[in-house]
Amino acid sequence: MAHYLVTGAAGFIASRTVEFLLEAGHTVTGIDNLNDAYDTRLKMWRLNRLRGKPGFTFYQVDIADRRSLNAILADESSIAGVINLAARAGVRQSVENPWVYIETNITGTLNLLELCRERGINKFVLASTSSLYGTNNPMPYREDADTNQPISPYAASKKAAEVMCYTYHSLYQIDVTVVRYFTVFGPAGRPDMSLFRFVQWINEGKPVTVFGDGKQSRDFTYVDDIARGTIAALKPLGYETINLGSDRPVVLSDVIEMVEEYLGKKAQISYVPRHPADVTATWADISQARAKLGWEPQMPFAQGVKNLVDWYRENRDWAKDIRTE
Repeated sequence: MAHYLVTGAAGFIASRTVEFLLEAGHTVTGIDNLNDAYDTRLKMWRLNRLRGKPGFTFYQVDIADRRSLNAILADESSIAGVINLAARAGVRQSVENPWVYIETNITGTLNLLELCRERGINKFVLASTSSLYGTNNPMPYREDADTNQPISPYAASKKAAEVMCYTYHSLYQIDVTVVRYFTVFGPAGRPDMSLFRFVQWINEGKPVTVFGDGKQSRDFTYVDDIARGTIAALKPLGYETINLGSDRPVVLSDVIEMVEEYLGKKAQISYVPRHPADVTATWADISQARAKLGWEPQMPFAQGVKNLVDWYRENRDWAKDIRTE
């Protein structure tokens, strides 16, 4: 069994990753700055499920604050690997405030890579994004596609983090796996993502805002599958970039119909112009994940949506008030 550092531990994907690591008998040090990029009630709900579990230690710290990061981790020894899931995420928000994306996604990643160099930690997993793939890349997206023309500050910051990881791999032989996530969803998900919004808006009778005509498609991937793939990426691979997606894109209007069916309610759809930083489709080629990680998604999309709907109903007393705008 090993000891891992997981950043963004109160986050959507990281909290499930921590749970799976603990269930497998590993020990985990989790860090998170618990920022208010979205409603902290979601973060505390996830974190409270981890607190008290054997083998889990939590510190509140910002990965962009190098001095505090090093001070808190000074007594943490024998870390076998770092899983960097702390990030400012979201395309549209990054257009409004690109600076925080640079601080967390680039400076924060650099601080963690320096930690690995200084401590002799030889494994680093970086969470990256399908947002790197743009309108000029053929689908399904392959990892060797040209991602040098990102169309949002979020994607640009993640591209920079990937490049910095390669630099540290080249200079210091740190084993790095970059996992590019495709539209992750599931219980207690991010409220700025479409599926959480659709469930809340339709259930509460709010207008459902659709950017564009609703015919855009997304490669929705269930959070448990993503967490399993992230853990699989801890194996030594040298330097690899690997897509984690479902390989089964779903049209947004079909997603809304599915949520309507599970909730037994009709959506009041309000169409607004597509945001220029949004891509019209995402679709992952996951042959690398199959070959190098022995991974492929297990959760059927319909069951994943039902799990989210069930979670929302169980937690509606506070989830209905989560800000989704």
